[in-house]
Amino acid sequence: MKNVGEDQTSTGGAATRSFGAPSGRTERDTRARVARLILEHGPVTASTLGERVGLTPAAVRRHLDALLAEGMIEVRKARVPQSRRGRGRPAKWFAITDAGRSAFVHAYDDLATSALRFLAETAGDRAVAEFARRQIADLERRYRPVVQDAPPHQRVRTLAEALSGDGYAAAAAKAPQPGGGEQLCQHHCPVAHVAAEFPQLCEAETEAFSRLLGTPVQRLATIAHGDGICTTHVSSRSLCGPGETGDGGARAAHAAPGGGEADAGASAAKHLTSDEESGGTSL
Repeated sequence: MKNVGEDQTSTGGAATRSFGAPSGRTERDTRARVARLILEHGPVTASTLGERVGLTPAAVRRHLDALLAEGMIEVRKARVPQSRRGRGRPAKWFAITDAGRSAFVHAYDDLATSALRFLAETAGDRAVAEFARRQIADLERRYRPVVQDAPPHQRVRTLAEALSGDGYAAAAAKAPQPGGGEQLCQHHCPVAHVAAEFPQLCEAETEAFSRLLGTPVQRLATIAHGDGICTTHVSSRSLCGPGETGDGGARAAHAAPGGGEADAGASAAKHLTSDEESGGTSL
């Protein structure tokens, strides 16, 4: 499902389509890297980007101005408490836009969508669900040894690192809502456009997360359904009963976005995003 088309530039393990005109490959490479960092770590300040990419403030501003003009990124203002406000202008935070995220979409989405439509029409929705499970099975096999070798309290972060290695730009954080647990956040989804029509892809991934982590999980928000990031709540192992660990995927997978529990989860995801804007989280 992860394929790349022509004229794409590799930046940190995932392919991105070039930004701007065909000329100036080095300049475009750097701009794509800046956009990639904003996708993975945004909202982020210009000074942080300069440090990560090794650019002067003037060079960073040039790339940011170009990305802003192309609609790839947007400016957000950090919410600074009154007691912490200084005399200077508040720092600008840059975040990826929907158009910017679309620039990272891999090729052949239309072909994949057409193939799944044909499968649904000829063999039914169950066949699509089985296809999704088989697609995710390889990822699950590759991640299982790494995740299981990690201590239980580090498994969500270990899974996030494994996902990031495959281009999902994932991170782990403590859940903001009461009740404990953690959140697994994916800032990029290689199959978001396909999953928008076939949520079975998201459901199969959620089931796999539950099996890998050995605890119930619940998908709170997805890029495929228009949210800024894919957010999955991972239940605290200490709160699970004897028969709950390792089999939560089936229950979680059917909590489709838009339902009662999912609406509550979306609020939690928005709360997390607000923390990001204020610099209060590591995502």
